[in-house]
Amino acid sequence: MHANCWMGKKKVSVEQVPDPRILNTQDAIIKITSTAICGSDLHLYNGLVPTMEKGDILGHEFMGEVVEVGPAVRKLRVGDRVVVPFPIACGVCAPCKVGEFSLCENSNPNAWLAEKMWGYSPAGLFGYTHMLGGFAGGQAEYARVPFADVGPLKVPPELTDEQVLFLSDIFPTGYMGAEMCNIKGGEVIAVFGAGPVGQFAIASAKMLGAERVIAIDRLPYRLEMARNKAGATEVINYEEVDVQEALRELTGGRGPDAVIDAVGMEAHGATGAAIAQKLTGLLPDAVARRLIQIAGIDRLSVLNLAIELVRRGGTISLSGVYGGTADPLNMLQLFDKQVTLKMGQANVRRWIDDLMPLLEGDGDPLGVESFATHHLPLTEAPAAYETFQKKQDGAFKVVFRP
Repeated sequence: MHANCWMGKKKVSVEQVPDPRILNTQDAIIKITSTAICGSDLHLYNGLVPTMEKGDILGHEFMGEVVEVGPAVRKLRVGDRVVVPFPIACGVCAPCKVGEFSLCENSNPNAWLAEKMWGYSPAGLFGYTHMLGGFAGGQAEYARVPFADVGPLKVPPELTDEQVLFLSDIFPTGYMGAEMCNIKGGEVIAVFGAGPVGQFAIASAKMLGAERVIAIDRLPYRLEMARNKAGATEVINYEEVDVQEALRELTGGRGPDAVIDAVGMEAHGATGAAIAQKLTGLLPDAVARRLIQIAGIDRLSVLNLAIELVRRGGTISLSGVYGGTADPLNMLQLFDKQVTLKMGQANVRRWIDDLMPLLEGDGDPLGVESFATHHLPLTEAPAAYETFQKKQDGAFKVVFRP
């Protein structure tokens, strides 16, 4: 089969690789019909995540048709259409039993490596380094799915790939980011980052009852999408105005009730004297990325802003990926302001049963069918990664049809 493979820093290539096969009685083989590039894939593309090996198959957002199942699989049959969550979960360990699927204790066969580097191991992930299992990803014609009775969700025949593909990651990730804000109704929520996860966080916050949602980004087309599709009530372009002053003005000097950070480890340093004082905002991109990789230091400009701007007693929700192990945080502000800080990889399987019905309404109520800006054959993956990385050609979300 053909698959998009990591070949080194900023280099991917579509290669001929062996077809996947059943390795465990609980496996299924999926023929991929749609797969996407995620912002988290760019961390691999940029060489920021250790234990990648040349030839590793990328991609953790995918769906398709079941073409083979192991003898222990009971819930899936050949011919079923399924969408596959990116964290691999066994379904029977203590975290899985309480819905913390991204913390599964049994799905990472290389847990020893993660424990050696980090002191603990998260769940195995598709297409995301050998430290997290070395599982082949879904940017390919076929994929092996372990624990097939646990993760994959059957797709009703009336729903298209365009409607359900994003249940594999970015929709549940954005929803969990909003859900962690403990929205009761009437809140003001600020969302840093109007990329794919940020858009779903905005829409989810509105759906959960937030009165106002303020989107913050630097790209006009993203801010336009946040307002016109996701439902943001206000937008801020941080390259045009001072974010601190704008947010304080919009909230009467109090600050938002909750801040969702949908950016993560590679945040751009914002303008303004307050942010210029932040070390991570001053570092050139090349130096900052090297520090992320070697020293375990993230670029914290957005997180520091969130700590500074959230109201006293408010909540900060981290949906953007962080990877640092030596990050300095403003513990004084966190402590004195009584800030609640919530974060983590999305427990996708916990949410998708509830989110699937939201996609079934007339007229594409969440706008997911028009979410992808580029639909391409898998052969164009190398050029698509470069376009997506540089945010060229209005690239917001790229979907491949293997």
